[in-house]
Amino acid sequence: MNSDNLNLPPDGRILIDKPANMTSFGVVARVRRVLSLEFGKKVKVGHTGTLDPFATGLLVLVYGKETKNAMSLTKLDKVYEAEFTLGKISSTGDPEGELTKIEGYEIPDRAQILSTLKKFTGKISQTPPAFSAIKIDGKRAYSLARKGEKVEIPPRNVEIYSLDLIEYDFPYLKIRTHVSSGTYIRSLAEDIGHELKTGAYCSQLRRTKIADYDIENARKLADFGIED
Repeated sequence: MNSDNLNLPPDGRILIDKPANMTSFGVVARVRRVLSLEFGKKVKVGHTGTLDPFATGLLVLVYGKETKNAMSLTKLDKVYEAEFTLGKISSTGDPEGELTKIEGYEIPDRAQILSTLKKFTGKISQTPPAFSAIKIDGKRAYSLARKGEKVEIPPRNVEIYSLDLIEYDFPYLKIRTHVSSGTYIRSLAEDIGHELKTGAYCSQLRRTKIADYDIENARKLADFGIED
């Protein structure tokens, strides 16, 4: 592999389809290493919004002089496809946490699911997860949560532009949603589970769009000679 094959200018943006079980910072580090080798100098690489390790999908990386524009790209709206598992909750809101089974609920029917999704469409107040990169007194919330410290994050206003049902086969609820920047899909799963009285966590998550950037145009890490 070389940068000529990838048709990369000295500065720019790269769309990456992040694999599961890799951090966004891990993707950045691997791509930085490859670009630095190919261009024969140390290349600055940054991302414009993280994805959780368990999640897959679109990351927009910036490199070279384009890193100066990274912040302007963090505020863009996003589209996700997700699977929520009902009947259980997770300490982290995702499959990586400690799972607890919920008892004594009625299995919701399709009509209840659709009605609940409608309630969460539009402008809503949402509390970000304790296991998130939000800073509290200069420290990342997840680092405090991992130490067992109590994490209190104030709710924030976000907007759910659309929230569509793809498939429902209890306990699995698959949705597609278009959201404003700062929306946490893990929190959305938990809030929907609370509304349904079943509990829920986000068991699968894939980001397919960031504004006009589409996963269809993203490169795999293998295109850079990088193994997952």
